[in-house]
Amino acid sequence: MKHYLRTTLNPAMYHGHGIRPPFFEGWYYKLVSASETQRWAIIPGVFLGKNEHAFVQVLNGVTGQSAYHRFPIQDFWAAQEQFMVKIGPNEFTQDFIRLQIDDELGKVRGEVTFEEVTPWPVRFTSPGIMGWYAWVPRMECYHGVLSLDHALRGELTFEYHSQSTPVEFNSGRGYIEKDWGQSFPEAWVWFQSNHFEQPGISLTASVAIIPWLGRAFRGFIIGLWQAGRLYRFATYNGARVEHLEIADEHVDWTVRRGGMCLELRACRVEGGLLLGPTRQEMGKRVNETLNASVEVCLTGKDGKTIFQGDGHYAGLEVHGDIERLLRMS
Repeated sequence: MKHYLRTTLNPAMYHGHGIRPPFFEGWYYKLVSASETQRWAIIPGVFLGKNEHAFVQVLNGVTGQSAYHRFPIQDFWAAQEQFMVKIGPNEFTQDFIRLQIDDELGKVRGEVTFEEVTPWPVRFTSPGIMGWYAWVPRMECYHGVLSLDHALRGELTFEYHSQSTPVEFNSGRGYIEKDWGQSFPEAWVWFQSNHFEQPGISLTASVAIIPWLGRAFRGFIIGLWQAGRLYRFATYNGARVEHLEIADEHVDWTVRRGGMCLELRACRVEGGLLLGPTRQEMGKRVNETLNASVEVCLTGKDGKTIFQGDGHYAGLEVHGDIERLLRMS
């Protein structure tokens, strides 16, 4: 119980100590250089169950090329009292990553530190992005946002396909989130950007099929960080979906809460394939891009515009039985 309370109130920490399989946990680091010409996602994680192992996935957000670096489960270590994870010689925290990947797929080495990390606020009644749902035991998948936006410092060198690419991330921007549980949902849409014309703005949005007491419902979470304020639209705080359209070229989404209206339009583009968890294995092949864009318009109760802008270099995933997702309410 003590571990359950500690990890629920500290979403960044590893939740798998003492958990029976199947279980997965993964952290998602998005790194964009100051020039914005280099965009990478680094995804460390662990899968417990049949064929259990640890991994570090690497996605080149410009080319869409990806690599799944697999490690023996014995190479995975996580601290009990704080967020610190080691996979072989690779280290991951909320403040830095250190990479020394070297296998038949390629090499990645270097260190990047994070400055002015901006986590989703955690309160006892609403511990992170999932709100009070974070307290519900045995959900299929939990979600956390460890930093909506932060500055980067450091350098990584990527060696794939006999080509070495040193990338300096000084003054670049980053984003960190994570997932843990038994499996990814049957279907979901997710997109995120913290590259708007005005610095210090970040959007993260997701909608998915959520199993619940033998049935299922469509749940969603949206956070817009703007001018030092977090605007939240979620199933758990009474927001409602007014419109949701998922087409081959775009995702149109309008939500309302307490007289406020948030309109989103994400433009879909092709990306690279990542692996995601089922209850049996890391078997879902998920298409993710870091080249999408999203238009955002937030209006207040009086109908006046609070924020309007375009986010670039957006992460975007559309996966699973989308028709069923759209039919649900």
